[in-house]
Amino acid sequence: MLNRGGDLFPVNNNAITPLAERCRPFSLDDYIGQEHLTGEGKLIRTLVKSGKAFSMILWGDPGTGKTTLAKIIAESCSMEYYYLSAISAGVADVRKVIGEGEKNRRGGLQTLLFLDEIHRFNKAQQDAVLGAVESGDIVLIGATTENPSFSVISPLLSRARVLKLNRLSDQALKKILDNAIENDSILKERDLKFEEGVKETLTLLGNGDARRMLNVLEVSCFISGSGPVTADAVAEAFENTMIYYDRKGDRHYDTISAFIKSMRGSDPDAAVYYLSKMILAGEDPEFIARRMVIFASEDIGNAVPNALSLAVTTFTAVKNIGMPESEIILSQCAIFLASSPKSNASYKAIKEAKAVALSDNREIPMHLRNAPTGLMKNSGYGKGYKYPHDYEGSFVEENYLPHDLSGKVFYRPTDHGGEKALKERLEKLWPLKYK
Repeated sequence: MLNRGGDLFPVNNNAITPLAERCRPFSLDDYIGQEHLTGEGKLIRTLVKSGKAFSMILWGDPGTGKTTLAKIIAESCSMEYYYLSAISAGVADVRKVIGEGEKNRRGGLQTLLFLDEIHRFNKAQQDAVLGAVESGDIVLIGATTENPSFSVISPLLSRARVLKLNRLSDQALKKILDNAIENDSILKERDLKFEEGVKETLTLLGNGDARRMLNVLEVSCFISGSGPVTADAVAEAFENTMIYYDRKGDRHYDTISAFIKSMRGSDPDAAVYYLSKMILAGEDPEFIARRMVIFASEDIGNAVPNALSLAVTTFTAVKNIGMPESEIILSQCAIFLASSPKSNASYKAIKEAKAVALSDNREIPMHLRNAPTGLMKNSGYGKGYKYPHDYEGSFVEENYLPHDLSGKVFYRPTDHGGEKALKERLEKLWPLKYK
């Protein structure tokens, strides 16, 4: 999709322009949020005052103002600008813009290419932009919701400034909401009224995303009819609103990380909160269950041995039952794991044992070797092995490690949960090792 000049942000003339589009600011003075970039003396403010733009990558969540900022820069710097969506555009569209940019440069005019969702362009498509950026035929503003370190090629990154747009604060969202209510012609005509607390709810539901907040407001107004905007109307409007969650990007990894760390920190409330965010965003429930299986062994281990069984059962149940019922099963398991005593002794033991085993070439003691043939028995294989069940308590003190590792301890049980009993038993059996 290629749009030129004033059609950079096209509006369907056959339909009512969405509220978020109607409220889009046209100058930096009306732009709300991102003060670290737009405040007095900051980078974007200085750029706009100079009238000379440079290539940049705007990185931030949806609804944080990336598109609006690109429009303001283009108009403030009197540039001929083009809009390409990486979802629908190809190399041919890029080359068409580059051709126009080359003509404009010869005439002393800057050309801005706003490439929305640049992370969706593959390497070859991004390479097509690179040469024009280097030559100055175009100024590129790429918008991305994903970490550009992983989604934008290095040569392009080195020729563009990466600017991080933060999620909008509740205060910024409140200003945007009040501005829409006070200044939008359609909302002013309705003389909107709100039930108590509804405006605060809209701000909270925005969750850093101005566009989503305004979309919910617009649908809420439609549902409420001529009456005041109600809490029920807002809830209904929000119900089908997708929560942003990049399943292959930072938000995906950040949320699962917060989920795991909350369980590790024994906070079931935080764990179920992050679980709910993943469920609402459409995360693969089997992925969540699989991570809990790993967690049960890595972070709980023998402190609660049946935690692993519960996690495996959860994974099997989720696989067989599916959503939405599986969310109850996931919740039960997450709360149990978060509330359980913790021990990473098994995890640390295997890591330390692997490090030792990797660095040595030690022989297995002869008395522990298998002796299936007469020749091997005659060679001393298995000689002197003491069968534990022949002794009281099915235990006999014996060295099972290579001789120069005798007495080495890898597993150090904690005093947490059921692992305390294991520790006490091992201390009794091996007083010299576990003392």
